[in-house]
Parts: sequence; C-alpha cells; structure tokens
Amino acid sequence: MINAKLMLEMTLDYVSPLELTSSMLESGAKKAKLSVSDLLIRGILAGAFLGMAATLSDAATVATGDALVGAIMFSFGFVIIALLNLELFTGACVMLPFAAFGGRATTGQVLRNWVYVYIGNLIGSLIYAFLYAATSTKFFTDAPDPIGAKMVAVGVAKVMPYMHAGVAGWWTALLKGVLCNWLVALASVFALISRSTIGKIVAAWLPITAFVALGFEHSVANMFDIPGAMMLGAPISISQWLVWNEIPVTIGNIIGGMIFTGLALYVTYKPTQSAAAPAGMAVAAE
Repeated sequence: MINAKLMLEMTLDYVSPLELTSSMLESGAKKAKLSVSDLLIRGILAGAFLGMAATLSDAATVATGDALVGAIMFSFGFVIIALLNLELFTGACVMLPFAAFGGRATTGQVLRNWVYVYIGNLIGSLIYAFLYAATSTKFFTDAPDPIGAKMVAVGVAKVMPYMHAGVAGWWTALLKGVLCNWLVALASVFALISRSTIGKIVAAWLPITAFVALGFEHSVANMFDIPGAMMLGAPISISQWLVWNEIPVTIGNIIGGMIFTGLALYVTYKPTQSAAAPAGMAVAAE
C-alpha cells in the first residue's frame, strides 16, 4: 500500500535533482537507440521550428525596438521542440554524453546521434530559411521587408566582427558557444524538472531568454540566421560562415553542454535508474 508521504511526493509538480538526473539518464539512453530516420525527421522539424523562433524574435525586436522582447519571444521555438520531444543538437550535447557517463550509451551511439541530428537540424534550418527569404522578398523580386532586413543585420553581426578580429574573434565565437549551451543545455534539463506542461514551459523558457539576451552563439539558430541572411543578400560567403561562426560555435556548444552542464550534474548527483521519475511523468527535451 502506498504510504501518505509517497502519495504526496507523487502529486508535487517539482522533480528533485536526483530524480531529474536519473530521468536524464533514461532520456539519453532512449535517444541513443533512435533510428536514423527518426533522428533526421525530428532534427529537421527542430531546425525549422528554431528558425521560426528566430524570425519571431526578429519581428518582436523590429516591432518594439527592444531586443529583450525579442529574446523573450525566441523561447517559443524551444518549447515546441521540448514538448514534441524533437531532436536538437545542443540538447543532444548534454543528454547523450550524460547517458554515456552512466554506462547507458556508447561513444559510437553518442557520435551517431550527434551527426544525424546535426544534419537534420541543418536541413530543416535551410528549408525554412529559403521559405522565409522567399516570402520576405516576394519570391526574390523585391528588397527584404523590415524583418528580412533585420535578419540580414543579424547574420552579418554573427560573422564579420569575428572575422575582422582574426584568431581572437574565432576564440570569442567558441567561448560564446560554450556560454550559450551552458544555458541551453540547462533548459533541456529544466524541461524535465516539472511534471506539468506549464511547469516545463516556464522552467525551460528562462535559460533560453537569457542566452539570447546576452548575445551568446547557438549553432542551430545560426544555421538559419546566417544562411537566411545570405539568401537575402548579406555579403557573407559559405566559408566565412563556417570558419568564423559555425565551426567554433559548434565546438563551444559541445563543451558547454557536455562538460559545464552534463558532467557537472552527473558528478555531483551520481544518478541511478532506480531514482528516476515514474514512467510518463517526465518529457524528454532537447
């Protein structure tokens, strides 16, 4: 018979850190076994939704003149991804290594997930970037609308300052990637910290808003921001995008998610599967 204390704990919305990290272990183990088609489809959808979030953020900034409002609105894309349990590379940088730390996934499974999710995110981001660029320019027959013009400015700002700074700029992009995924990976974790839908949304929303407002660099968001800007006429080459943003930011995102969030939580809580939340109570997030 279930005692009163256990019944009370089951009704509480908050998930304790040990229970949380045990759910992370289970989530990462499940993701390690997803098929290639699932990784690609869920990755494509996640990349597209994050692109939509970026355009909503730009639209809010243009409409209000306040970048903080844009940062707040950006989080809607992550919420969709988390609630649909889609695959986002930055979330995979914490969940998959976490499972590996606990012996629930192999290095090969981690890398397999990362590669296919990254490819899927890129495809989804590029598809949405093309569709939005086409609508912003009346199918490339006119100058970009105000939101498209903002996209161009954002894309240029994510490449040229780093390039002009040389080696120091490359390392700056990498460090901004570390700081970004320290927060974004934390949002992936926070999507598991509540048993209610509204609790998951609010908890995950906070770190996402912070990373955007602070100007950190997200590799998947940049798969939309920079190619989208290029489609709208930004003077950026593919090599400039890759060398001065995408590559260092991706490396930084891996470090931030795997080490600063995943390893730190694993070492301090040493989760076990037996401490995990009851089945169906937690939604795995990216």
